[in-house]
Formats: sequence, structure tokens, C-alpha cells
Amino acid sequence: MALADRLESAWYGTGRAPWWTGPLAALYGALTSLRRGLYRLGVLRSTRLSVPVVVIGNLSVGGTGKTPVTIAIADSLRRRGYRPGVVSRGYGGSQREPALLGESPDPSVVGDEPSLIRASGAAVAVGRKRPAAAKLLIDAGCDVVIADDGLQHYALARDVEICVIDGVRRFGNGRLLPAGPLREPLSRLERVDFRICNGGAVAPDDVPMQLQGGQVRALVDGQEKPLADFAGQEVHAVAAIGHPQRFFASLRSQGLQVIEHAFPDHHAFTRGDLTFGDDKPVLMTEKDAVKCRSFAQAHWWVVPVRAVLPQAFFDELDGRLRQASAR
Repeated sequence: MALADRLESAWYGTGRAPWWTGPLAALYGALTSLRRGLYRLGVLRSTRLSVPVVVIGNLSVGGTGKTPVTIAIADSLRRRGYRPGVVSRGYGGSQREPALLGESPDPSVVGDEPSLIRASGAAVAVGRKRPAAAKLLIDAGCDVVIADDGLQHYALARDVEICVIDGVRRFGNGRLLPAGPLREPLSRLERVDFRICNGGAVAPDDVPMQLQGGQVRALVDGQEKPLADFAGQEVHAVAAIGHPQRFFASLRSQGLQVIEHAFPDHHAFTRGDLTFGDDKPVLMTEKDAVKCRSFAQAHWWVVPVRAVLPQAFFDELDGRLRQASAR
């Protein structure tokens, strides 16, 4: 069994982590605690922006649904009269210096998730130094900054923290990396403002969220049709996301016969990656589709999803942002 599979089994299943992960987890925990302490003491400085900052992230590695949540929050804020902008590190891209994204960014340069968020209509800036990238958004007229995957990025001061949780896998064995899937201890949840649970079992203090779809769109011409049209067919399902099995399971729940093709998160696709020697439909996530449009084939389809959250959540978030603006 490959090491990655062995760790996955230990984190979320019945397997046992290698003995050496225990000491490394203890060291990792000590270093992350020291880093948080240095920020609290002011030895390491957090940049406070002139507008409210909403941070969205998770405690566990892998996909939990942060990007759909980011898009849903940006959409809701726009409808309420805000001018939100999203700041991202641009993981998977080559961009190093802070940059404001244009209408058709190159995912290989700025990253796949920022490209997807920009395609949703939100203003987006990327950069390894997120405070500097966020200032580009403010200069462009944004009055709220949303930090995508920024829960552990303490260099940017925040007014609201949101932790997105995989409702099926939750926090696995509850241990820190590499003995478990956690970036920070579970006690970190006590300090966040909202816990959004993506499907699965919802704890009493969680905000429930569902990912809803139902339509597919052709990459070549944008033609749309119901996902149910593929029911009973064999399809190639492609996913280079943090938790590919969620995507595969969602297709099977619609009656599709899925041939799985899981790639590493943020994989840079080439045409050869998606050449399977037949003309069966190829279905992929939106995050992957932004990297494949330039060489798309007629039988390739994207499966869009949107995050559905309670109206009460958006109301409370609005209230907290107004308080932050007043301060």
C-alpha cells in the first residue's frame, strides 16, 4: 500500500498510522502553537485592513467545499449592496507578486480556484503576500475582503472566521498532521465565528450546507442538459480535488456508472490525461474544467454545483460585517 493510501486509511478509516507520525505530529503541534502565540504577543504582526475581512478555511487537509462557500458568500454580499473581493494565495499557479485578476485569467498562472471564483463574477486578487493582494482589491473599490483558505494565514487580521467541515469525514481520527488530517487542534473551533457543515451529520452548532447541481454543461459550446440524461450510462469521472470520492459518489447517486479517474489536488491537466481510448462522456468538476477548456473535446462535460446555506446565516454575517464597518 502506498504511503498516501496508508495515511488516508489511518486518518479516516481503521488503518494504523506509521509509528514515526506520532513524534512528527507532536513537533508540528508545538510549532503551530508557537506561531499562534507569536501572533498573539505581537512578535509577528497581523495587517489590519481598512475594510472588514471574512476568512474562510478548514482545519483538515483536503477538500471540504471552501470554494463553493466563498462564491456563495460573495454572491450574497453583492445582492445586499456590498462590493466584495476575494483574496487567494493562488495555489497551483506561477504568480508570485500580488495581482488583480482580469476577466479571463490563466489557471496555470493564477491557480484553478481563483480562476473559478473570478468566473463566478467576483473580483479576485492573488499573491503569496495576501495583505498586499487584498490592498489591490480595496484600491479597486471593494468594501469587504473574503480570504479563501485563510484560516491559518494569521498575517491578515480578520473580523469573521468561517470553518468549513466535511460532514461525512468530519475530522477523521482527530490528530494533527501527519498522524491525522488536522492542520490545527480541534480546540481551534472554539474561536471561529461560524462552522459550516458540508453534508453528512450536522452538529448542533453547525450551519448546514448542501452542494446542489443537477445540470451539466459542455466545455466546447456551453450546451446544457440535465445530469439525469446520463443515468445508466458509463462515464469517465475526472477529479483533481481534495476529496475526489465526494464527486464520484454524487454522480453514482444520480444513477451514473462511474469510471473513476482521481488526480492529485490542483493537477495541471494535459489532453493526454483525459484520453481514455473511447467516446464515453467525460464529466469533471468546475475546478478542473477551468484548466481543460483550451483543449476541450465535444464529449467533455462540467458538472457545476452551488452551495446552499440558510438565509439566517447570511443575515447574521451581514450583521457582523456592519458592526465591523462601524468599528
